[in-house]
Amino acid sequence: MAQFLLETVWLVPLYALIGGLLAVPWSPGIIRKTGPRPAGYVNLVMTFLAFVHSAIALQATWNHPPQEVFIHWLSTAGLDLTIAVEISSISVGALVVITGLNLLAQIYAIGYMEMDWGWGRFYSLLGLFEAGLCALALCNNLFFSYVILEVLTLGTYLLVGLWFSQPLVVTGARDAFLTKRVGDLFLLIGVLGLWPLAGTWDYNELAVWAKTAEVDPTVITLVGLALIAGPMGKCAQFPLHLWLDEAMEGPVPSTILRNSVVVASGAWVLIKLQPVLTLSPLVSTVMVAIGSVTAIGASLIAIAQIDVKRCQSYSVSAYMGLVFIAVGTQQDDAALLLVLTHALSAALLVMSTGGVIWNSISQDITQLGGLWSRRPISGLAFIIGTLGLIGFPPLGSFWALMELADGLWETQPWLVGIVIAVNALTAVSLAREFGLIFGGKAKQMSERSPEVHWPMVLPMVILFGFVLHLPLVLQSLSLLPDWANLNKDVALLLIWSSIFGCSVGGVIYLGNIPKPVRLPWKGLQDLLAYDFYTPKLYRLTIIFSVAQLAKFADMVDRFVVDGIVNFVGLFSLLGGEGLKYSTSGQTQTYAFTVLLGIGLLGAWVTWPYWGVQFLELMF
Repeated sequence: MAQFLLETVWLVPLYALIGGLLAVPWSPGIIRKTGPRPAGYVNLVMTFLAFVHSAIALQATWNHPPQEVFIHWLSTAGLDLTIAVEISSISVGALVVITGLNLLAQIYAIGYMEMDWGWGRFYSLLGLFEAGLCALALCNNLFFSYVILEVLTLGTYLLVGLWFSQPLVVTGARDAFLTKRVGDLFLLIGVLGLWPLAGTWDYNELAVWAKTAEVDPTVITLVGLALIAGPMGKCAQFPLHLWLDEAMEGPVPSTILRNSVVVASGAWVLIKLQPVLTLSPLVSTVMVAIGSVTAIGASLIAIAQIDVKRCQSYSVSAYMGLVFIAVGTQQDDAALLLVLTHALSAALLVMSTGGVIWNSISQDITQLGGLWSRRPISGLAFIIGTLGLIGFPPLGSFWALMELADGLWETQPWLVGIVIAVNALTAVSLAREFGLIFGGKAKQMSERSPEVHWPMVLPMVILFGFVLHLPLVLQSLSLLPDWANLNKDVALLLIWSSIFGCSVGGVIYLGNIPKPVRLPWKGLQDLLAYDFYTPKLYRLTIIFSVAQLAKFADMVDRFVVDGIVNFVGLFSLLGGEGLKYSTSGQTQTYAFTVLLGIGLLGAWVTWPYWGVQFLELMF
């Protein structure tokens, strides 16, 4: 049975796709008598089947070599488009994480969207999202990975814009879609540019080709930079990071997936392309630079935000920046472990704060407070999510950050400093959120804010337990290093940075220090609060340039294109009017006009033959 499920694990994306399609009739209200709830239950059942199928297949594939399945799609004019599916412990493990988190998000959504009119459409889009993510995890072909990423971009737009009657939601969905399209366009250029060089889009074949490839350094650098542009957008890296903040206008259950596994879709492609990207040292340097800037910058920005969703979105960008550093320094194992530990902890944090938003009707953390006594389960979930996201032993991210920092200790120690700084800043940011939401005295928006009901508590508690037991799972799979072989210096730096960050955040936001806390230099405070003025820079550069280009195109269209057409029409009108008044009705006049026209035409056609001789005689 297990072997059969392993051989058919490539069908897992179809579970979610079927669930999404079955939910469609409830979306526009074709089925009205039952209400929209069956749409959610159908999706829930299909996602549960996908999770069970993946979990059993993972046991069967562990410690076995990867298998590749080819699905021939199109072969014409020398172009062979074959869907390559890789069945390995890593890809099937990714299926387990995706389907498991989506299952918990759908249970959570039953409570969160209990009275929402967009229930059917929401669950249908979740099915599309899950199908795309599962297909991406299994896909072993760069071209089809790009196609799937395009589907996920569309899914992001539709999910963020679920409540399309609200102007902010429409703006957020549009901005998120357009920002990601910038990266996708460059990714497409890179995908097409790689084909003439390697002659394949299969990841395994690309890795083999990269070992002996002899290509022009300039060409492979340009192709590599284009290839990392797509993951930059998906992982919300500077300067394509603003879409994740805009996407927070969507429902919280979709944010659970977006903050955990959707942002990791770009990292997944980046890890697959790592052998190709290392052909250009400049591309690796750019990845490290982008990851470093985003990790430090986003961590600082997160501390200065008052919207709980914005705080968490910038923390996600910072963590994905560490993934970029890991891939840029050829540490694929550390990158995969970072993606896994971040996905679980980030999802738990969204569930904890999502319940607060649900019945407090506020995302402003300065208006909340005193919720620890009223919401102990949410508070504990936030604490465990925080500890699971920072370098706190023995939880998951400690091992992921430890592996990354240990690999950089001898070769690039300055990057270890960035990892330590990001860990400390993340600890400060999350301790600040906890202090403002759960600590202190209750305020007007949180005086009547009881614990959420069981459909939202159940997935939170399940994920709560899994984050706590993740080290045991990793240890059972032999994915953790032995304590005796640990780099003690790196481990102590990580632990002390976590303690320092939590202590600073706790003293300031759980103590009696007057709040809001203001920095001595207001310019620095505004710089962090306004996202390093990135939106303003966008408006002054890209948006202004596009607006001026649009105005110029409008002027050309109105005064040049329309002017030519209008001139031709006016000339025809005047010519017709002139002929109307010059018509005499005499046959000889018409005959003379026709003969004159024929004569002039003949003279013009034969000019090259007799015109030269005529000029010679004259001169």
